[in-house]
Amino acid sequence: MTTPDTGAAAGGDRASSTGAAAADGSASAAGAPAALVTGAAGGIGRAICERLAADGFDVLAVDRAADPALPGSPFAADLTTEAGNYAAVDAALERFGRLDVVVANAGMQHVAPLAEFPFERWQALLDLMLTSPFLLAKRAWPALVASPRAAVIVVSSAHGLVASPGKSAYVAAKHGAIGLVRAMALEGAEHEIAVNAVCPGYVGTPLVERQVRELAARDGIPYEQALEQQLLAPHAVKRLLEPREVADFVGFLSGPSGRGFTGAALSLDLGWTAR
Repeated sequence: MTTPDTGAAAGGDRASSTGAAAADGSASAAGAPAALVTGAAGGIGRAICERLAADGFDVLAVDRAADPALPGSPFAADLTTEAGNYAAVDAALERFGRLDVVVANAGMQHVAPLAEFPFERWQALLDLMLTSPFLLAKRAWPALVASPRAAVIVVSSAHGLVASPGKSAYVAAKHGAIGLVRAMALEGAEHEIAVNAVCPGYVGTPLVERQVRELAARDGIPYEQALEQQLLAPHAVKRLLEPREVADFVGFLSGPSGRGFTGAALSLDLGWTAR
């Protein structure tokens, strides 16, 4: 069972109004702070774009297709490739002249027993949720070093801290992303680049809704019963998170009040990992 949320096919769309890029991506370029958000068409990604735009950021909204309805400046990229990740960072620097915040949010899911898990699905999930954050940060690093407010935020998951059966690739990618965050935080400390992972529980997004429908169909039970038995069971508080709650956390980490956090895996999981 494969459920893609937001990945991203290469190329750009419309230009920003902020003017030409500084040659080195320096934050001294005139204009608002700039952010790159992947998985921008999904529920969490769209909410993050909206929050950062409301906070005064120029936002490059990256997804598989460039949707002009997205908040910010849309850009299409295949984030399972090196070229696609580099193209997204280059587009942000070209359009905004700087890059201050990178939010690696794109994700997908595939559920299958280990013995039946297709290798190509394993590879695709790791490419999107582990390798893409590495490539985005690597390409953006010089611009982040030049920024006075640099941050890299990886949207991991409660599954970056705990595990569930049938989700070997997702759990491996999300655990790996937290290790990457910690290593990047140590490398970025001398430049005051804050690097953190946000670890939400289940969020009411199209990705999760598809999972619940598929589970309900598989087990022959109503949607609400599948939601309660399969997804809400680990939550101490029996509800789904709202995308805006994750977006507000990302907004906090992107602003001055979040500067004290770096190298952290921050749980936003309604008590899941308190058990």
